[in-house]
Amino acid sequence: MLFNVPAAFESFTSHLYSSWFYLIIIAILTPLLYTLSYDLLRVLLMPPGPLPIPFVGNTSMLPKTSPWLTFQHWSQVYGPMFTIWQGRRATVVVSDPQITFDLLEKRSAKFSSRPRTVAMGELLWEMGSILVQPYGKEWSIRRKLLHAALTPKALRLYKPTQEAEANRLCMQLLRLSEEPSGRTGWDWDRLFERFTASIVFCVAYGHRIDSLNAKIIRQRFEFMHFSALLNVPGAYLVESFPLLKYVPECLAPWKAEIKRNGRREAKANMELVDLVRKDMRRAKEKGEDQIPDSLTKMLLEMKEKEDVPLSDRNFAFVPASLFGAGSDTTASSMCSAVLALVTHPATLKQAQKELDATIGKERSPTFADEPNLPYLRALVKEVLRWRPVAVLGGTPHASTGNDWYLGKWIPKGTTILGNNWAINLNEEYYPEPHLFEPRRFLALEMNKLSKFEAAPGYLPVTDGTAGFTITPPELTGKAHPSPKGHSSFGWGRRICPGADLASNTLFIVLAKLIWAFDFLPADGRKPEDYDIFAYTQGFNIRPQRFECKIRLRDGDRKVVLNRDLQDAEAWLERFSAFGEQAG
Repeated sequence: MLFNVPAAFESFTSHLYSSWFYLIIIAILTPLLYTLSYDLLRVLLMPPGPLPIPFVGNTSMLPKTSPWLTFQHWSQVYGPMFTIWQGRRATVVVSDPQITFDLLEKRSAKFSSRPRTVAMGELLWEMGSILVQPYGKEWSIRRKLLHAALTPKALRLYKPTQEAEANRLCMQLLRLSEEPSGRTGWDWDRLFERFTASIVFCVAYGHRIDSLNAKIIRQRFEFMHFSALLNVPGAYLVESFPLLKYVPECLAPWKAEIKRNGRREAKANMELVDLVRKDMRRAKEKGEDQIPDSLTKMLLEMKEKEDVPLSDRNFAFVPASLFGAGSDTTASSMCSAVLALVTHPATLKQAQKELDATIGKERSPTFADEPNLPYLRALVKEVLRWRPVAVLGGTPHASTGNDWYLGKWIPKGTTILGNNWAINLNEEYYPEPHLFEPRRFLALEMNKLSKFEAAPGYLPVTDGTAGFTITPPELTGKAHPSPKGHSSFGWGRRICPGADLASNTLFIVLAKLIWAFDFLPADGRKPEDYDIFAYTQGFNIRPQRFECKIRLRDGDRKVVLNRDLQDAEAWLERFSAFGEQAG
Protein backbone atom coordinates (compact mmCIF):
# COMPACT_ATOMS: atom_id res chain seq x y z
CA MET A 1 0.00 0.00 0.00
CA LEU A 2 1.44 3.30 -1.06
CA PHE A 3 2.00 5.98 1.58
CA ASN A 4 -0.25 9.00 0.84
CA VAL A 5 2.06 11.94 1.63
CA PRO A 6 -0.47 14.75 1.00
CA ALA A 7 -3.06 13.09 3.20
CA ALA A 8 -0.54 12.46 5.98
CA PHE A 9 0.65 16.07 5.85
CA GLU A 10 -2.92 17.31 5.94
CA SER A 11 -3.64 15.07 8.94
CA PHE A 12 -0.48 16.26 10.69
CA THR A 13 -1.23 19.98 10.17
CA SER A 14 -4.83 19.42 11.24
CA HIS A 15 -3.64 17.85 14.50
CA LEU A 16 -1.05 20.62 14.89
CA TYR A 17 -3.62 23.38 14.47
CA SER A 18 -5.95 21.54 16.82
CA SER A 19 -3.17 21.25 19.40
CA TRP A 20 -2.34 24.94 19.13
CA PHE A 21 -6.00 25.77 19.53
CA TYR A 22 -6.18 23.72 22.73
CA LEU A 23 -2.92 25.19 23.98
CA ILE A 24 -4.29 28.71 23.46
CA ILE A 25 -7.51 27.79 25.27
CA ILE A 26 -5.50 26.27 28.11
CA ALA A 27 -3.22 29.35 28.24
CA ILE A 28 -6.28 31.56 28.57
CA LEU A 29 -8.25 29.40 30.98
CA THR A 30 -5.40 28.51 33.35
CA PRO A 31 -4.78 32.02 34.74
CA LEU A 32 -8.49 32.71 34.60
CA LEU A 33 -9.29 29.58 36.62
CA TYR A 34 -6.41 30.34 38.99
CA THR A 35 -7.71 33.87 39.53
CA LEU A 36 -11.26 32.65 40.07
CA SER A 37 -10.05 29.96 42.48
CA TYR A 38 -7.96 32.46 44.45
CA ASP A 39 -10.84 34.93 44.59
CA LEU A 40 -13.20 32.15 45.71
CA LEU A 41 -10.72 31.19 48.42
CA ARG A 42 -10.60 34.79 49.63
CA VAL A 43 -14.39 35.04 49.66
CA LEU A 44 -14.62 31.84 51.73
CA LEU A 45 -11.85 32.68 54.22
CA MET A 46 -12.30 36.42 54.64
CA PRO A 47 -15.03 38.05 56.75
CA PRO A 48 -18.47 37.52 55.12
CA GLY A 49 -20.29 40.20 53.19
CA PRO A 50 -22.61 40.77 50.23
CA LEU A 51 -21.96 38.18 47.52
CA PRO A 52 -19.60 39.64 44.87
CA ILE A 53 -19.85 39.14 41.11
CA PRO A 54 -16.60 37.69 39.68
CA PHE A 55 -14.22 40.48 38.51
CA VAL A 56 -16.91 43.09 39.24
CA GLY A 57 -17.39 42.65 42.97
CA ASN A 58 -20.04 44.70 44.74
CA THR A 59 -19.38 47.84 42.70
CA SER A 60 -22.98 48.16 41.55
CA MET A 61 -24.21 47.81 45.14
CA LEU A 62 -22.08 50.61 46.63
CA PRO A 63 -24.21 53.69 47.30
CA LYS A 64 -23.27 57.06 45.83
CA THR A 65 -24.54 58.90 48.91
CA SER A 66 -24.19 58.26 52.66
CA PRO A 67 -22.30 54.95 52.31
CA TRP A 68 -21.78 54.92 56.09
CA LEU A 69 -25.50 54.24 56.56
CA THR A 70 -25.45 51.31 54.13
CA PHE A 71 -22.31 49.96 55.80
CA GLN A 72 -23.96 50.28 59.20
CA HIS A 73 -26.93 48.25 57.91
CA TRP A 74 -24.62 45.60 56.43
CA SER A 75 -22.81 45.31 59.77
CA GLN A 76 -26.14 44.31 61.30
CA VAL A 77 -26.59 41.68 58.58
CA TYR A 78 -23.06 40.27 58.21
CA GLY A 79 -21.47 41.16 61.54
CA PRO A 80 -19.15 43.90 62.87
CA MET A 81 -16.43 42.94 60.37
CA PHE A 82 -17.52 42.32 56.78
CA THR A 83 -15.98 42.42 53.30
CA ILE A 84 -17.00 44.38 50.24
CA TRP A 85 -15.37 44.10 46.83
CA GLN A 86 -14.54 46.81 44.29
CA GLY A 87 -13.63 44.73 41.29
CA ARG A 88 -11.15 42.24 42.76
CA ARG A 89 -10.06 44.65 45.52
CA ALA A 90 -11.23 43.61 48.98
CA THR A 91 -12.18 46.10 51.70
CA VAL A 92 -12.88 44.93 55.23
CA VAL A 93 -15.32 47.33 56.90
CA VAL A 94 -15.21 47.36 60.71
CA SER A 95 -18.04 48.67 62.90
CA ASP A 96 -16.82 47.71 66.36
CA PRO A 97 -14.43 49.82 68.49
CA GLN A 98 -12.54 46.83 69.92
CA ILE A 99 -11.97 45.13 66.55
CA THR A 100 -10.77 48.38 65.01
CA PHE A 101 -8.45 48.98 67.97
CA ASP A 102 -7.06 45.44 67.79
CA LEU A 103 -6.26 45.70 64.08
CA LEU A 104 -5.22 49.33 63.61
CA GLU A 105 -3.63 50.01 67.02
CA LYS A 106 -2.31 46.74 68.43
CA ARG A 107 -1.31 45.38 65.01
CA SER A 108 -0.35 48.71 63.50
CA ALA A 109 2.91 47.23 62.16
CA LYS A 110 0.78 45.31 59.64
CA PHE A 111 -2.10 47.74 59.15
CA SER A 112 -0.55 51.20 58.73
CA SER A 113 -0.23 51.46 54.98
CA ARG A 114 -2.68 53.00 52.52
CA PRO A 115 -4.68 51.31 49.77
CA ARG A 116 -4.16 52.39 46.22
CA THR A 117 -6.30 55.47 45.51
CA VAL A 118 -6.20 56.13 41.81
CA ALA A 119 -8.41 59.23 41.63
CA MET A 120 -7.17 61.10 44.70
CA GLY A 121 -3.69 59.67 45.21
CA GLU A 122 -2.33 59.12 41.71
CA LEU A 123 -4.27 61.51 39.50
CA LEU A 124 -4.96 64.44 41.84
CA TRP A 125 -1.92 64.56 44.12
CA GLU A 126 0.56 62.37 42.20
CA MET A 127 1.31 60.72 45.56
CA GLY A 128 2.62 63.99 46.98
CA SER A 129 0.39 64.15 50.06
CA ILE A 130 1.07 62.30 53.31
CA LEU A 131 -2.60 61.34 53.33
CA VAL A 132 -2.16 58.81 50.50
CA GLN A 133 1.46 57.77 51.03
CA PRO A 134 1.90 54.03 51.69
CA TYR A 135 3.72 53.14 54.88
CA GLY A 136 7.47 53.40 54.38
CA LYS A 137 10.39 55.81 54.09
CA GLU A 138 8.58 58.44 52.00
CA TRP A 139 5.71 58.54 54.49
CA SER A 140 8.10 58.67 57.48
CA ILE A 141 9.89 61.71 56.06
CA ARG A 142 6.65 63.65 55.69
CA ARG A 143 5.31 62.53 59.07
CA LYS A 144 8.51 63.61 60.83
CA LEU A 145 8.38 67.06 59.24
CA LEU A 146 4.70 67.53 60.08
CA HIS A 147 5.08 66.37 63.67
CA ALA A 148 7.80 68.93 64.29
CA ALA A 149 5.05 71.58 64.53
CA LEU A 150 2.72 69.45 66.65
CA THR A 151 4.83 68.44 69.65
CA PRO A 152 3.43 69.12 73.15
CA LYS A 153 5.85 72.05 73.48
CA ALA A 154 4.71 73.52 70.16
CA LEU A 155 1.04 73.06 71.04
CA ARG A 156 1.53 75.14 74.18
CA LEU A 157 2.94 77.96 72.06
CA TYR A 158 -0.22 78.02 69.93
CA LYS A 159 -2.63 78.42 72.86
CA PRO A 160 -2.42 82.25 73.06
CA THR A 161 -3.32 82.42 69.36
CA GLN A 162 -6.22 79.99 69.84
CA GLU A 163 -7.52 82.05 72.76
CA ALA A 164 -7.15 85.30 70.81
CA GLU A 165 -9.00 83.94 67.79
CA ALA A 166 -11.74 82.53 70.04
CA ASN A 167 -12.14 85.98 71.62
CA ARG A 168 -12.35 87.54 68.18
CA LEU A 169 -14.99 85.00 67.12
CA CYS A 170 -17.13 85.79 70.16
CA MET A 171 -17.16 89.49 69.32
CA GLN A 172 -17.95 88.78 65.65
CA LEU A 173 -20.89 86.62 66.72
CA LEU A 174 -22.09 89.34 69.07
CA ARG A 175 -21.99 91.93 66.31
CA LEU A 176 -23.78 89.60 63.95
CA SER A 177 -26.51 88.92 66.50
CA GLU A 178 -27.09 92.65 66.94
CA GLU A 179 -27.67 93.30 63.24
CA PRO A 180 -31.31 94.18 62.52
CA SER A 181 -31.45 91.90 59.49
CA GLY A 182 -31.27 88.82 61.71
CA ARG A 183 -28.55 87.26 59.57
CA THR A 184 -27.07 85.65 62.65
CA GLY A 185 -29.51 82.77 62.22
CA TRP A 186 -27.64 81.55 59.15
CA ASP A 187 -24.19 83.14 58.88
CA TRP A 188 -22.57 81.94 62.09
CA ASP A 189 -21.05 78.89 60.38
CA ARG A 190 -19.05 81.15 58.06
CA LEU A 191 -17.51 82.82 61.11
CA PHE A 192 -16.55 79.37 62.39
CA GLU A 193 -14.73 78.64 59.13
CA ARG A 194 -12.77 81.88 59.33
CA PHE A 195 -11.87 81.17 62.95
CA THR A 196 -10.45 77.68 62.36
CA ALA A 197 -8.78 78.66 59.08
CA SER A 198 -6.99 81.56 60.75
CA ILE A 199 -5.59 79.36 63.53
CA VAL A 200 -4.29 76.80 61.05
CA PHE A 201 -2.76 79.46 58.80
CA CYS A 202 -1.03 81.08 61.77
CA VAL A 203 0.45 77.71 62.70
CA ALA A 204 1.32 76.62 59.15
CA TYR A 205 2.39 79.90 57.52
CA GLY A 206 2.55 82.65 60.16
CA HIS A 207 -0.32 84.62 58.57
CA ARG A 208 -3.85 85.08 59.85
CA ILE A 209 -7.18 85.06 58.00
CA ASP A 210 -9.44 88.06 58.51
CA SER A 211 -11.94 87.27 55.75
CA LEU A 212 -13.10 84.18 53.89
CA ASN A 213 -13.08 86.33 50.77
CA ALA A 214 -9.28 86.10 50.64
CA LYS A 215 -8.37 84.25 47.47
CA ILE A 216 -6.00 81.96 49.34
CA ILE A 217 -8.66 80.69 51.70
CA ARG A 218 -11.28 80.33 48.97
CA GLN A 219 -8.83 78.10 47.11
CA ARG A 220 -8.11 76.00 50.20
CA PHE A 221 -11.77 75.17 50.74
CA GLU A 222 -12.25 74.46 47.05
CA PHE A 223 -9.30 72.04 46.97
CA MET A 224 -10.33 70.29 50.15
CA HIS A 225 -13.97 69.80 49.17
CA PHE A 226 -12.95 68.46 45.76
CA SER A 227 -10.54 65.90 47.23
CA ALA A 228 -13.14 64.84 49.81
CA LEU A 229 -15.57 63.89 47.06
CA LEU A 230 -12.92 61.69 45.42
CA ASN A 231 -12.40 59.61 48.55
CA VAL A 232 -15.93 58.26 48.95
CA PRO A 233 -16.13 54.50 48.21
CA GLY A 234 -17.83 53.86 44.88
CA ALA A 235 -17.63 57.48 43.72
CA TYR A 236 -15.28 56.70 40.79
CA LEU A 237 -15.24 53.53 38.68
CA VAL A 238 -11.47 53.86 38.24
CA GLU A 239 -11.00 52.63 41.83
CA SER A 240 -12.57 49.30 40.84
CA PHE A 241 -10.92 49.19 37.41
CA PRO A 242 -7.54 50.99 37.66
CA LEU A 243 -6.79 50.50 33.97
CA LEU A 244 -9.26 53.32 33.30
CA LYS A 245 -6.52 55.61 34.59
CA TYR A 246 -4.80 55.28 31.22
CA VAL A 247 -7.77 56.41 29.13
CA PRO A 248 -6.74 59.63 27.31
CA GLU A 249 -8.03 62.80 28.93
CA CYS A 250 -9.85 63.75 25.74
CA LEU A 251 -12.02 60.65 26.20
CA ALA A 252 -12.27 60.95 29.99
CA PRO A 253 -13.46 64.40 31.13
CA TRP A 254 -13.49 63.20 34.74
CA LYS A 255 -9.76 62.47 34.53
CA ALA A 256 -8.99 65.84 32.95
CA GLU A 257 -10.90 67.60 35.72
CA ILE A 258 -9.04 65.72 38.47
CA LYS A 259 -5.60 66.42 37.00
CA ARG A 260 -6.43 70.08 36.37
CA ASN A 261 -7.42 70.52 40.00
CA GLY A 262 -4.28 68.72 41.10
CA ARG A 263 -2.05 71.10 39.16
CA ARG A 264 -3.86 74.11 40.63
CA GLU A 265 -3.53 72.82 44.17
CA ALA A 266 0.18 72.02 43.82
CA LYS A 267 0.84 75.48 42.40
CA ALA A 268 -1.07 77.15 45.25
CA ASN A 269 0.86 75.11 47.83
CA MET A 270 4.21 76.19 46.41
CA GLU A 271 3.11 79.82 46.27
CA LEU A 272 2.38 79.76 50.02
CA VAL A 273 5.83 78.36 50.77
CA ASP A 274 7.36 81.04 48.53
CA LEU A 275 5.42 83.68 50.45
CA VAL A 276 7.01 82.60 53.75
CA ARG A 277 10.42 82.38 52.07
CA LYS A 278 10.03 85.99 50.92
CA ASP A 279 8.94 87.03 54.42
CA MET A 280 12.11 85.51 55.84
CA ARG A 281 14.32 87.12 53.20
CA ARG A 282 12.74 90.54 53.63
CA ALA A 283 13.09 90.41 57.42
CA LYS A 284 16.74 89.43 57.10
CA GLU A 285 17.52 92.20 54.61
CA LYS A 286 15.84 94.89 56.72
CA GLY A 287 17.21 93.61 60.00
CA GLU A 288 13.70 93.49 61.43
CA ASP A 289 12.49 91.38 64.30
CA GLN A 290 11.92 87.77 63.36
CA ILE A 291 8.69 86.90 61.63
CA PRO A 292 6.27 84.69 63.61
CA ASP A 293 7.29 81.07 64.00
CA SER A 294 5.37 78.69 61.76
CA LEU A 295 5.71 75.19 60.39
CA THR A 296 6.81 76.47 56.98
CA LYS A 297 9.43 78.81 58.50
CA MET A 298 10.81 75.97 60.59
CA LEU A 299 10.93 73.60 57.59
CA LEU A 300 12.67 76.16 55.41
CA GLU A 301 15.28 76.76 58.11
CA MET A 302 15.73 73.00 58.40
CA LYS A 303 16.14 72.73 54.65
CA GLU A 304 18.99 75.24 54.73
CA LYS A 305 20.91 73.15 57.28
CA GLU A 306 20.24 69.62 56.11
CA ASP A 307 19.04 67.67 53.13
CA VAL A 308 15.27 67.24 52.93
CA PRO A 309 14.71 64.56 50.27
CA LEU A 310 11.51 66.02 48.85
CA SER A 311 10.85 67.94 45.64
CA ASP A 312 9.58 71.51 45.97
CA ARG A 313 6.14 70.24 45.01
CA ASN A 314 6.05 67.51 47.66
CA PHE A 315 7.72 69.72 50.27
CA ALA A 316 4.88 72.23 49.88
CA PHE A 317 2.31 69.51 50.61
CA VAL A 318 3.60 69.14 54.20
CA PRO A 319 2.36 72.48 55.66
CA ALA A 320 -0.68 72.39 53.36
CA SER A 321 -1.80 69.12 54.94
CA LEU A 322 -2.39 70.94 58.24
CA PHE A 323 -5.39 72.68 56.74
CA GLY A 324 -7.25 69.45 56.14
CA ALA A 325 -6.13 68.11 59.52
CA GLY A 326 -7.42 70.99 61.61
CA SER A 327 -9.45 73.62 59.79
CA ASP A 328 -12.59 72.47 58.00
CA THR A 329 -12.84 69.42 60.23
CA THR A 330 -12.82 71.54 63.39
CA ALA A 331 -15.34 74.01 61.93
CA SER A 332 -17.58 71.05 61.09
CA SER A 333 -17.36 69.77 64.67
CA MET A 334 -18.29 73.24 65.91
CA CYS A 335 -21.38 73.20 63.67
CA SER A 336 -22.34 69.81 65.12
CA ALA A 337 -21.84 71.25 68.61
CA VAL A 338 -24.29 74.08 67.89
CA LEU A 339 -26.83 71.60 66.52
CA ALA A 340 -26.42 69.52 69.67
CA LEU A 341 -26.82 72.50 72.00
CA VAL A 342 -29.89 73.81 70.17
CA THR A 343 -31.57 70.39 70.30
CA HIS A 344 -30.43 69.51 73.85
CA PRO A 345 -31.08 72.65 75.95
CA ALA A 346 -30.54 70.86 79.29
CA THR A 347 -26.97 70.06 78.24
CA LEU A 348 -26.33 73.70 77.40
CA LYS A 349 -27.62 74.77 80.83
CA GLN A 350 -25.45 72.22 82.63
CA ALA A 351 -22.33 73.41 80.79
CA GLN A 352 -23.17 77.03 81.61
CA LYS A 353 -23.74 76.07 85.24
CA GLU A 354 -20.24 74.61 85.46
CA LEU A 355 -18.69 77.63 83.76
CA ASP A 356 -20.52 80.11 85.97
CA ALA A 357 -19.55 78.25 89.14
CA THR A 358 -15.90 78.00 88.10
CA ILE A 359 -15.30 81.26 86.21
CA GLY A 360 -18.04 83.74 87.04
CA LYS A 361 -19.03 86.76 84.94
CA GLU A 362 -15.93 88.91 85.39
CA ARG A 363 -13.77 87.10 82.84
CA SER A 364 -14.07 84.52 80.10
CA PRO A 365 -12.58 80.99 80.24
CA THR A 366 -8.94 80.33 79.33
CA PHE A 367 -6.84 77.20 78.91
CA ALA A 368 -5.77 77.61 82.54
CA ASP A 369 -9.33 76.69 83.55
CA GLU A 370 -9.37 73.41 81.63
CA PRO A 371 -8.57 71.10 84.59
CA ASN A 372 -11.52 72.54 86.51
CA LEU A 373 -14.07 72.04 83.71
CA PRO A 374 -14.61 68.27 83.45
CA TYR A 375 -18.16 68.58 82.11
CA LEU A 376 -16.99 70.85 79.30
CA ARG A 377 -14.14 68.49 78.45
CA ALA A 378 -16.67 65.66 78.37
CA LEU A 379 -18.90 67.78 76.12
CA VAL A 380 -16.04 68.21 73.62
CA LYS A 381 -15.58 64.44 73.47
CA GLU A 382 -19.30 63.91 73.05
CA VAL A 383 -19.33 66.31 70.08
CA LEU A 384 -16.57 64.26 68.43
CA ARG A 385 -18.40 60.99 69.15
CA TRP A 386 -21.97 62.05 68.39
CA ARG A 387 -21.32 63.17 64.84
CA PRO A 388 -17.80 62.22 63.64
CA VAL A 389 -16.57 64.49 60.86
CA ALA A 390 -14.42 61.77 59.28
CA VAL A 391 -17.50 59.61 59.12
CA LEU A 392 -15.75 56.69 57.40
CA GLY A 393 -12.70 56.89 59.65
CA GLY A 394 -10.61 59.07 57.36
CA THR A 395 -8.50 57.63 54.58
CA PRO A 396 -8.61 53.82 54.89
CA HIS A 397 -5.69 51.68 56.06
CA ALA A 398 -4.15 48.78 54.13
CA SER A 399 -2.43 45.60 55.30
CA THR A 400 1.21 44.94 54.39
CA GLY A 401 1.10 41.25 55.30
CA ASN A 402 -1.27 38.31 55.67
CA ASP A 403 -3.06 38.06 59.01
CA TRP A 404 -5.80 36.13 60.80
CA TYR A 405 -8.29 37.70 63.18
CA LEU A 406 -11.23 36.00 64.90
CA GLY A 407 -10.79 33.03 62.59
CA LYS A 408 -10.96 35.15 59.42
CA TRP A 409 -8.19 35.71 56.90
CA ILE A 410 -7.07 39.23 56.02
CA PRO A 411 -4.69 38.91 53.03
CA LYS A 412 -1.85 41.29 52.28
CA GLY A 413 -3.08 44.37 50.42
CA THR A 414 -6.56 44.34 51.96
CA THR A 415 -8.13 47.75 52.62
CA ILE A 416 -9.36 48.28 56.19
CA LEU A 417 -12.08 50.87 56.67
CA GLY A 418 -13.30 51.90 60.11
CA ASN A 419 -16.90 53.06 59.75
CA ASN A 420 -16.84 55.75 62.43
CA TRP A 421 -20.57 56.32 62.08
CA ALA A 422 -21.30 52.76 63.17
CA ILE A 423 -18.42 52.69 65.67
CA ASN A 424 -19.45 55.91 67.42
CA LEU A 425 -23.11 54.89 67.46
CA ASN A 426 -22.47 51.35 68.63
CA GLU A 427 -25.09 50.75 71.34
CA GLU A 428 -22.93 48.26 73.22
CA TYR A 429 -20.42 51.02 73.94
CA TYR A 430 -22.68 54.07 73.84
CA PRO A 431 -26.24 53.35 75.04
CA GLU A 432 -28.82 55.65 73.45
CA PRO A 433 -26.19 56.61 70.88
CA HIS A 434 -28.14 59.42 69.18
CA LEU A 435 -28.70 61.18 72.49
CA PHE A 436 -26.17 63.97 72.97
CA GLU A 437 -25.11 63.36 76.56
CA PRO A 438 -21.66 64.50 77.82
CA ARG A 439 -22.15 62.57 81.05
CA ARG A 440 -21.19 59.38 79.23
CA PHE A 441 -17.61 60.78 79.28
CA LEU A 442 -17.79 62.61 82.60
CA ALA A 443 -16.47 59.77 84.77
CA LEU A 444 -13.50 59.42 82.41
CA GLU A 445 -12.70 63.13 82.65
CA MET A 446 -13.13 63.38 86.42
CA ASN A 447 -10.98 60.32 87.05
CA LYS A 448 -8.07 62.22 85.53
CA LEU A 449 -8.10 64.59 88.49
CA SER A 450 -6.37 63.76 91.75
CA LYS A 451 -8.79 66.09 93.54
CA PHE A 452 -12.12 67.46 92.44
CA GLU A 453 -14.40 69.90 94.18
CA ALA A 454 -17.85 69.43 92.71
CA ALA A 455 -19.57 72.49 91.30
CA PRO A 456 -23.21 73.01 92.27
CA GLY A 457 -25.40 70.44 90.56
CA TYR A 458 -22.83 67.64 90.59
CA LEU A 459 -23.54 64.45 92.50
CA PRO A 460 -20.13 62.75 92.68
CA VAL A 461 -20.10 59.16 93.86
CA THR A 462 -16.89 57.44 94.88
CA ASP A 463 -16.53 53.87 93.67
CA GLY A 464 -13.54 53.20 95.91
CA THR A 465 -11.07 52.47 93.14
CA ALA A 466 -11.31 54.88 90.24
CA GLY A 467 -12.25 58.09 92.00
CA PHE A 468 -15.41 59.93 91.08
CA THR A 469 -18.06 58.37 88.87
CA ILE A 470 -20.93 60.47 87.56
CA THR A 471 -21.86 58.65 84.36
CA PRO A 472 -25.34 57.23 85.12
CA PRO A 473 -25.83 53.46 84.72
CA GLU A 474 -28.19 53.87 81.78
CA LEU A 475 -25.38 55.57 79.82
CA THR A 476 -22.66 53.13 80.83
CA GLY A 477 -21.67 50.74 78.08
CA LYS A 478 -18.64 48.57 77.38
CA ALA A 479 -15.35 50.33 78.07
CA HIS A 480 -13.86 51.83 74.93
CA PRO A 481 -10.35 50.46 74.26
CA SER A 482 -8.89 53.92 73.58
CA PRO A 483 -7.85 56.04 76.59
CA LYS A 484 -9.65 58.97 74.95
CA GLY A 485 -12.95 57.10 74.99
CA HIS A 486 -13.47 57.50 71.23
CA SER A 487 -11.57 57.08 67.97
CA SER A 488 -12.88 60.00 65.93
CA PHE A 489 -9.34 61.08 64.98
CA GLY A 490 -8.36 57.68 63.61
CA TRP A 491 -6.08 54.90 64.79
CA GLY A 492 -2.49 53.86 65.27
CA ARG A 493 0.34 55.32 63.25
CA ARG A 494 -2.17 56.93 60.91
CA ILE A 495 -4.05 58.89 63.56
CA CYS A 496 -4.75 62.48 62.53
CA PRO A 497 -1.53 64.45 63.21
CA GLY A 498 -3.56 67.53 64.09
CA ALA A 499 -5.77 65.75 66.65
CA ASP A 500 -4.42 67.56 69.72
CA LEU A 501 -4.40 70.92 67.95
CA ALA A 502 -8.04 70.40 66.96
CA SER A 503 -9.04 69.23 70.45
CA ASN A 504 -7.46 72.29 72.02
CA THR A 505 -9.24 74.56 69.56
CA LEU A 506 -12.59 72.87 70.24
CA PHE A 507 -12.17 73.16 73.99
CA ILE A 508 -11.33 76.86 74.13
CA VAL A 509 -13.86 77.98 71.54
CA LEU A 510 -16.77 76.00 73.02
CA ALA A 511 -15.83 77.18 76.51
CA LYS A 512 -15.97 80.82 75.45
CA LEU A 513 -19.08 80.45 73.27
CA ILE A 514 -21.10 78.61 75.92
CA TRP A 515 -19.92 81.06 78.61
CA ALA A 516 -21.03 84.06 76.51
CA PHE A 517 -24.10 82.94 74.56
CA ASP A 518 -27.33 80.99 74.61
CA PHE A 519 -27.89 78.78 71.56
CA LEU A 520 -31.63 78.58 70.92
CA PRO A 521 -34.02 77.35 68.22
CA ALA A 522 -34.98 79.95 65.63
CA ASP A 523 -38.19 81.87 66.24
CA GLY A 524 -41.20 79.63 65.77
CA ARG A 525 -39.20 76.40 66.10
CA LYS A 526 -38.67 73.89 68.89
CA PRO A 527 -35.63 71.70 69.59
CA GLU A 528 -37.44 68.62 68.30
CA ASP A 529 -38.16 70.36 64.97
CA TYR A 530 -34.51 70.02 63.92
CA ASP A 531 -33.33 67.03 61.91
CA ILE A 532 -30.18 65.79 63.66
CA PHE A 533 -29.48 63.45 60.72
CA ALA A 534 -29.46 66.13 58.00
CA TYR A 535 -25.77 66.10 57.09
CA THR A 536 -23.73 66.82 53.99
CA GLN A 537 -22.10 64.21 51.74
CA GLY A 538 -18.42 63.51 51.18
CA PHE A 539 -15.26 62.37 52.92
CA ASN A 540 -15.90 64.80 55.81
CA ILE A 541 -19.44 65.71 56.85
CA ARG A 542 -21.15 68.51 58.75
CA PRO A 543 -24.77 69.50 59.43
CA GLN A 544 -26.67 70.95 56.53
CA ARG A 545 -27.03 74.67 57.14
CA PHE A 546 -29.72 75.45 59.68
CA GLU A 547 -31.10 78.55 61.33
CA CYS A 548 -30.83 79.18 65.05
CA LYS A 549 -30.72 82.07 67.52
CA ILE A 550 -27.43 83.03 69.19
CA ARG A 551 -28.12 85.42 72.07
CA LEU A 552 -25.76 87.12 74.52
CA ARG A 553 -26.52 85.83 78.02
CA ASP A 554 -26.31 89.22 79.77
CA GLY A 555 -24.79 92.68 79.48
CA ASP A 556 -21.91 92.01 81.89
CA ARG A 557 -20.44 89.54 79.42
CA LYS A 558 -20.43 92.14 76.66
CA VAL A 559 -18.01 94.24 78.72
CA VAL A 560 -15.73 91.22 79.08
CA LEU A 561 -15.92 90.44 75.35
CA ASN A 562 -14.91 93.99 74.45
CA ARG A 563 -11.93 93.79 76.79
CA ASP A 564 -10.96 90.37 75.43
CA LEU A 565 -11.10 91.70 71.88
CA GLN A 566 -8.56 94.40 72.63
CA ASP A 567 -6.17 91.81 74.05
CA ALA A 568 -6.79 89.53 71.07
CA GLU A 569 -6.07 92.21 68.49
CA ALA A 570 -2.85 93.16 70.27
CA TRP A 571 -1.68 89.55 70.16
CA LEU A 572 -2.72 88.89 66.55
CA GLU A 573 -0.90 91.96 65.20
CA ARG A 574 2.23 89.82 64.89
CA PHE A 575 0.52 87.80 62.14
CA SER A 576 -0.05 89.79 58.96
CA ALA A 577 -3.39 89.12 57.29
CA PHE A 578 -4.11 87.93 53.77
CA GLY A 579 -6.09 90.56 51.89
CA GLU A 580 -9.24 89.67 50.00
CA GLN A 581 -7.32 89.41 46.74
CA ALA A 582 -4.13 87.99 48.24
CA GLY A 583 -2.74 84.85 46.71
